[in-house]
This record gives sequence, C-alpha cells and structure tokens, in this order.
Amino acid sequence: MTEAPNDGGTRRHVSPSLLTVLREWGRIGCIGFGGPPTHIRLLRELCVERQASMSPAEFEDAIAACNLLPGPASTQLAIFCAWRIHGCRGALVGGLAFIVPGLVLILVLSTLFLTRAPPQWIVGAGAGAGAAVAAVAVSAGRSLVAPSWARRQSRCRWAGYLAAGALATATLGPFIAVVLLACGMIELSIRHAASPGSSRLRSVVLLTGLTTASHDAGALFNVGWVAFKVGALAYGGGFVIIPLMQNDAVDHFHWMSGAQFLNAVALGQVTPGPVVQTVAAVGYAAAGLGGGLIAAAIVFLPSFAFVLIGARHFDRLRGDARAIAFLGGSGPAAIGAIFGSAIPLARALTEPWQYVVLAAALVALIAVHRGAVSVLIAAGVIGVIVASSGGPLPH
Repeated sequence: MTEAPNDGGTRRHVSPSLLTVLREWGRIGCIGFGGPPTHIRLLRELCVERQASMSPAEFEDAIAACNLLPGPASTQLAIFCAWRIHGCRGALVGGLAFIVPGLVLILVLSTLFLTRAPPQWIVGAGAGAGAAVAAVAVSAGRSLVAPSWARRQSRCRWAGYLAAGALATATLGPFIAVVLLACGMIELSIRHAASPGSSRLRSVVLLTGLTTASHDAGALFNVGWVAFKVGALAYGGGFVIIPLMQNDAVDHFHWMSGAQFLNAVALGQVTPGPVVQTVAAVGYAAAGLGGGLIAAAIVFLPSFAFVLIGARHFDRLRGDARAIAFLGGSGPAAIGAIFGSAIPLARALTEPWQYVVLAAALVALIAVHRGAVSVLIAAGVIGVIVASSGGPLPH
C-alpha cells in the first residue's frame, strides 16, 4: 500500500490496483517453488515490507488464522492478503493469479508423465522422482512436529492422535478424513467438557457413508468428491493430501497405478504454487483435462469461501478457544497421517535401485537439509540415467 498527499498536506493510503494484485500475486504463483514456507516468505516481503499494506502483527495473525482452517493454509493466506488490499475482487483476482501458473504447469506435465505410453526417459524420470516422494513425506511430517508439540496440552493425547493418524493412513484408506475430524472433536470435547453430541456423530456417519457410496457414481462426480475432501478436510499442510487421495486414486477407483500416483505427488512438489494442486494431476488421470480442471476448481473452492465469508472474523479466529482445541486434535492426527503415508508410498516402489534413491533422499532431506524440490529433481535425473542405460523401470 502506497501513500499520496491529499489537499491538506497530510498523507493518505492508496490501495494497489487490481492490475497490481494480478501482477504481484501472479509473480508469486510463478516463482513460489518449495511450498508454504516459500509462499509465506514471498507474501511477507510483498505485503509487509514492500507495500506496507499489512503490519507485521496483522500478517502473523493472518498466518495463525489460516492455520486454524482446514485446507491449504498458504493458499488461504494468499487469498486473504489480496482481500486485505482490495476486498472480494482482490481476493478472487489474487487467489486465481496465485493458483493458475502452477496449475497450468502441472496439467502440462501430467500430459507427459501420466500418458499411457510415455517415452522411456519420462518413465525413468518419474520412477526416480517418485522413489524420493516417501522421503519428502517423512521430511514434511518432521517439520510439523515441533510447532505442534509446543501447542500440546497433554503428551499422551498428542501422541495418541499422532498414532491414530498414522494407523488410519495404513489401514482405513478413505476413512482418514473421518479420523482427522474425530480427533479434533475429541480434543474439543475434552478441553470444553462437552460431549461432541449426536449431531456431530451423525455428521461423521454421514461423511463416512458419502465416502463409501461415491464408488458407484460417475467419474467426474468421483473426481469432484475426492477434490472436495482434499480442499475441505486437509489439516496440517499440503502433504496431508496424500492419504486423502491415494486410496481413492489407486485402490478404490483405479484411476492410476501406484507408480503414476508417485509421479503425481512429485509433480505437485516440483511445480510452483500450492502443493494441493496435485489433485489436478489425479483428476487428469481420471478424466483427462476436464477432470483436472474440475478437480482444481473444487479443491480451491473451500479456501475462497472461507476467506470471502469469514475474512472479517480472522482476528477473532486466532483467539477462538474452540478452533484452537479442534486443531489440537486434528493437527497431530494430520501429522501422523503424513508420516503414515510414507509406508504405502514406499510400498509402491518396485525396483531395487528405487530403494537406494529413497535412502539417499532421506539423508539429503534430513541430515543434509536439502530442499524437497532439488532432491526430487536430482532423483528424477538419476531415473533418466537408469532409463538411458537400459536399467529396469516400473510398469
């Protein structure tokens, strides 16, 4: 936000134009490799340091409020910052500018990596990058442990929620969303000495029924349902989308093989913008370009709705004891789900050299502290070398 003199000689604030919002949020959408930490840094530089449209305290409050909401927090933060500058029109323009560049790129790459007969070097690149995905999941979960642990009220409950999320990912498949909701409700009821109530239990049962009943619906409806679960029920960062999608995409609807799902997750990591747009690659595998676009539209719809409807209340949300309590249960469960997702991701590997890549990726991410994007690209290069030398590739 800039300042200009008025007729009285004092200074007044002048909001950036919508064209400025389009340009600046589009720039972040193009260069925002590395997920939420990068997005938050770029938004802080833009809104706090360059434009001075938000104070440091307001920006931190916005981060805290977005972390209390389900769905991709950094996407919601981008939408909120644009709303803060230019209202509802700014939120729509800024949010779309932030999302669309990465979405276009991931759909273009999906046509290469998810086609039925890709070139061998593409298969190799996907097999190499896919081999490192489980390591990226472990690293993502590990990065969330410390802040979540600092907010705990009970060590035993926190560990129980973490274990529940991990076990649910490995055993319950599509019901992981119910487990995340249940853990949040349990913590809410404990902290506020109130039973979740029959209405909440009925909501969980209804969600469970919808999750299982969607099997017999059309492909586009199924794509939309999976995308809605990802956009509306994903707590704890972008990587929690893996357990929400994997069972549906690979085992339930058979839209893609395990190797192709690894490719989709890797594409979501190496493209700029929100990690949650991985669901567009799943939509593409299910129903072509139309499926990818529908999945993207639905997955981001809750984020726009949360901001457009509730942005005026974000300052109160940060201090809302019930929202904090719910996140106190669902947050650790989501972290457990991220850790648990590494198990089926690793099981999807089929070639011995992929396990070597996985081990090397773990060392690079956790011991050497390399970024996920560089590790995935390096793993993809190794896969290309294996393919070029005639090595075995997954089918």
